[in-house]
Amino acid sequence: MALPENDPVLTRQIIEFITVSNEYCQFTAKVEEYSKEDIVEYYRRILPLLYLKGSLLKPIETLDEEIAERFVTEETWELLFNTIRNKLYPNDHFWVSSSMYDENAEIEKASVGECLADIYQDMNDFLMLYQKNQHSAKVNAVNEVCSNFNNHWGPAIIKAMQALHELDLRYKSNS
Repeated sequence: MALPENDPVLTRQIIEFITVSNEYCQFTAKVEEYSKEDIVEYYRRILPLLYLKGSLLKPIETLDEEIAERFVTEETWELLFNTIRNKLYPNDHFWVSSSMYDENAEIEKASVGECLADIYQDMNDFLMLYQKNQHSAKVNAVNEVCSNFNNHWGPAIIKAMQALHELDLRYKSNS
């Protein structure tokens, strides 16, 4: 399928990102149906792809700057977080440095469930806004997900990947 070259919201990078983020959201919405091992394996494989596809997106110039809408409610986020945390128990938490460049940085307790729920929120909000039938909504969706990549869900993927990598190694060494 040839995409129109002149429409910045229909680039190959955006369409591929939509595909991966939709897969992520569909799995995450049904995470309670999967075993701990399947959850670890799935996220270990999709998160690097999501990160790669997100890193290829570029903000789009717009004249109609609206505030991006949020669709994932606090209750939905909390339910998802608790479901993932309980599925990964007792391996949901891990320790991470607050800064990899500051030797005096504090070590903080983090949660795989929190990282994955945060990523879901950003992906689902992006998908819902992008689906609106207004070009400005699509532009704002792309701009918001690009901004959130740098400040929010990109770092969350990196943190979650390290924890999932170590968790997967534990499973493989016990088999």
